[in-house]
Amino acid sequence: MKSWYRSWFNSPYYHLLYADRDEKEAAVFINNLVDHLQPEPGARMLDVACGNGRHARQLALKGFGVTGIDLSENSIDEAEKYQSENLHFFVHDMRKLFWINYFDFTFNFFTSFGYFETIREHQQALRMMSCSLRDKGVLVLDYFNPAYAEKELIPFAEKKMDSILFEIRKKTDERHFIKEITVYDEETKKTSHFSERVARFSADELAGMLLQHHLKVREIFGDYSLSAFDPGQSPRIIIIAEKTGH
Repeated sequence: MKSWYRSWFNSPYYHLLYADRDEKEAAVFINNLVDHLQPEPGARMLDVACGNGRHARQLALKGFGVTGIDLSENSIDEAEKYQSENLHFFVHDMRKLFWINYFDFTFNFFTSFGYFETIREHQQALRMMSCSLRDKGVLVLDYFNPAYAEKELIPFAEKKMDSILFEIRKKTDERHFIKEITVYDEETKKTSHFSERVARFSADELAGMLLQHHLKVREIFGDYSLSAFDPGQSPRIIIIAEKTGH
């Protein structure tokens, strides 16, 4: 299972399977978040694990200075089509330090965390996010809620897109949610196998990890409308934390 994200996120099948991710949902979430956070005009923002940049684009449209980073070269290639004077993208591993003490806000959207094999690697990623922020800067971490996801889990599903059939199997173990994806490509006559493996961190666990990196939780919301977080019922864990020193 090591580094499943390197092959899967760079696969054309990944981009095809998730091509219908909702741009409107991203726009609504960004609108709600900006209304709540009230950033200064031109604030510097970092989107960590930005994918093809759907959230970063929404932030840049509001006039903020936005930088997106992602490990996937294919995702950054797509994101770069939208680069502008105030929107830039780079291939970068979130476990390695980026620009230090530079950003007013750092974002990690849509469960773009929890992918690594060890706690040390997760801590490295959080250290990078913390170090990217200036003092009193704000981190927004948007993670799935394991308690809700377990209740809603569908063990098997199929999805047909043109000549490609996806079979998706989901399961959990003590520490992870696991998605096994089998791809049948009728044109090439090839069968491919991919995995997603995401750590089941609770809100309390995430808050404790953030505190180790001088990030104090200010608020926790439970969905993209920024409703109050309910540990058993909320689909998301959206943490807003403030950097409190070095």
